[in-house]
Amino acid sequence: MAGDMPCPCPCDRRLRLRGIEFNVHIEGKGEPVLLLHGFPDDHLVWRRTIPALVGAGFRVIAPDLRGCGLTEAPPREADYHLSLLVGDVVALLDHLGIDRVRLVGHDWGALVGWALALQHPDRVERYAALSVGHPASYVGAPLKQKLMAYYIVLLQLRGVIEFSLRAGGWWLFRTLTRMPDEADHWIARLSRPGRLTAAINYYRANFALFFRRDWPRAAIPVMGLWSDGDFALCREQMTETQRWLDVSWRYHEIAGAGHWLQLDAPERVNALLSDFLQGATS
Repeated sequence: MAGDMPCPCPCDRRLRLRGIEFNVHIEGKGEPVLLLHGFPDDHLVWRRTIPALVGAGFRVIAPDLRGCGLTEAPPREADYHLSLLVGDVVALLDHLGIDRVRLVGHDWGALVGWALALQHPDRVERYAALSVGHPASYVGAPLKQKLMAYYIVLLQLRGVIEFSLRAGGWWLFRTLTRMPDEADHWIARLSRPGRLTAAINYYRANFALFFRRDWPRAAIPVMGLWSDGDFALCREQMTETQRWLDVSWRYHEIAGAGHWLQLDAPERVNALLSDFLQGATS
């Protein structure tokens, strides 16, 4: 486990939203920034980001999404459809009395963030998408993106993939994620009853979305961050995002970082996020 992994924080709150008890980290004062994590993470993936954004004068809100971290895990595969994930975020904003938010998403959190920004543009002031480009850009990406996403097909093997990921001290899981400093934390969370399947259900309940092309255009400022060591996402699915935007677009490539760029290159990522979220022009 990474040496900077924090203990349970007094900034964490338990909020009941739409029948599910969520764990939500809220810290700082000022304009609200919402951080959405991906697979197989929880809000702790932002532990090197939150202090920088709080120091920049933001109120940071980082939930554990449904089925993840210390948030409850609904039992059915259908409980993880993208529409429900977006609904959770809207309910969180409503509960906190936030009309519009500055948004940051990574991995699955980036896809949820895109859906929120596209379906509820009145709730998002600006959006920083880490690793994952506009959904239509992802679907239309070159063949190499389809090859890089082979694991999505493997995750459809119900029961078989759960067994395989756990086998041999979680050897396959550790190999696929390529993030040894995070693996012990992930495994501890995913080893709880039903939690590995809940995490995989993000991919199962939304499999059709990886082929959907009829996504709307974005009408808010967007910044895309992509890292050249990302094993799951190619550069083009991010750079071609600009074709799906009606407002401003900023793109930055993080050299030497892997898929979890906010952990691999926190100083660079934090500086870009702080600048963009404060509304600075490119």
